Amino acid sequence: MRHNTPLAQRVMFLSLACCAAAWGQLPSPTVTELDRSEANCRKIAQLTVYDYSIVSAVFVDATDQAPAYCRVLGVLPPEIVFQVVLPAAWNGRILMNGNGGYAGNRLDGPGLRGGIEALAADGYVSVRTNTGHDRNAEPLATFALNNRQKEIDYSFRAVRLTIQTTKELTEMYYGRPANYTYWQGCSTGGRQGLMAAQRFPEDFDGIIVGAPVLDFTNTQIWGAWNAKALDEAPISLAKVDLLAQEIYSRCDSIDGLKDGLLEDPRVCDFDPARDLPRCADGSGDGCFSAAELTTLQKIYGGVVSRGEVLFPGLPFGSEATPPMARRPRSGWNGWIIQPDGPSRQQVFAETFLRYMAFEPDDPDYDWRSFDYDEDPHRMDFIRSILDATNPDLTGFRDAGGKMLMYFGWADTALNPMMGVNYYEDVQRVSGPGVDEYFRLFMVPGMFHCGGGLGVSRVDYRKVLIDWVESGKVPERLVAARVVEGRAEMTRPLCPYPEVAKYDGQGDPNSAESFACVSPAPR
Repeated sequence: MRHNTPLAQRVMFLSLACCAAAWGQLPSPTVTELDRSEANCRKIAQLTVYDYSIVSAVFVDATDQAPAYCRVLGVLPPEIVFQVVLPAAWNGRILMNGNGGYAGNRLDGPGLRGGIEALAADGYVSVRTNTGHDRNAEPLATFALNNRQKEIDYSFRAVRLTIQTTKELTEMYYGRPANYTYWQGCSTGGRQGLMAAQRFPEDFDGIIVGAPVLDFTNTQIWGAWNAKALDEAPISLAKVDLLAQEIYSRCDSIDGLKDGLLEDPRVCDFDPARDLPRCADGSGDGCFSAAELTTLQKIYGGVVSRGEVLFPGLPFGSEATPPMARRPRSGWNGWIIQPDGPSRQQVFAETFLRYMAFEPDDPDYDWRSFDYDEDPHRMDFIRSILDATNPDLTGFRDAGGKMLMYFGWADTALNPMMGVNYYEDVQRVSGPGVDEYFRLFMVPGMFHCGGGLGVSRVDYRKVLIDWVESGKVPERLVAARVVEGRAEMTRPLCPYPEVAKYDGQGDPNSAESFACVSPAPR
């Protein structure tokens, strides 16, 4: 339990009495409590101090769909916008949500209201930040053009200052500090949560790290590497379908069940040059030319710099198309191959190389000119502030924190081997006992942050809260594949390195038919 006590004069300035509901319960606030909450919201609106400015604090009355809450919008210098929502009936917890991509998201858009009200209904103080820029004015990485301050704010400072300010405002509003503070995010949000654990280990009691772009710098180099390979010898999505068929026909049943999922793609013994049909010119969708096979070897082999692998290649399995999706799309569609333009990997890599990677920035930089032997070693500054690769989590452990990380094995936006390699690095640095505070769950067939070929729906927040507050260790999670509101499949997610093993007799669509076991030697 972490308490950040604000300056006494600020507490005295607001003179707020405690109006929170009893711990563990969320009864409807009385008329007096609602009046007090509205008055407290008005007082928050008057608050501007050296550290931050409150732009607005608006009390929203309860409706049939949502409870009453105070919505606070503020700014931390120079341009970090944050939003804090303080429900009239509070469960004693703060929950901060992460960002995606290059962030810069608006916090007052109409599409965010449903999420705000859902968290308020559950009693959470919820908070978000734009990380210091507006993506409408400065899309992708353009905000970083000759602006180190915005790079630092995006990398870690915005999250750090926002959660500190939120704890202060929360204590002012309710008259007592939060009992627990949590983080939840995926992709960039996963990197932000991991960065918080590494740099500021006492900020959060529990952290959910979904598919983190923890090695941000090398991920963008990887995106350029894949784009260059496909630029030299393009591969059609029709051929990706053939590729998926060949991979799954060879590897689907290795885990003991032919179900369209690869439990651990690293055990798949597939070699494009050996196992795919060849043809001289690559004409038609039923075979691959020598140039196309070279492209696949580069994508699966990873980035090579000075004769060594700098960043791992893509695991097998993401090529397939989910049969149950409303709009069936291969995992490669969009992120790796975009039929009508540059892939998302290329777009993300290009903006990074132009505005963040080097000094000075070069908005006209051609990503095709990147030198994979020399250029990766010219990025020390951006690596030092942006990458969340430090495996020393002992500060987070010693502070009593708990962290859940999950990653889809079929993620094509971010390489799932980042999660595996990082977890194993933490084990090497910290020794035995890592799973007492940090657990990784790999999700077979899942695309980026959700969806995909198998199960992906898990209530990670409840699992984490049970671990932090009740000591209930997550030995295995039950995930669901939900189609049109119905769970048509459940499977266990096992703490890495364990894998789910089918019992050979039960319903293969039920988690009860699987056990978490140690993996077979690779």
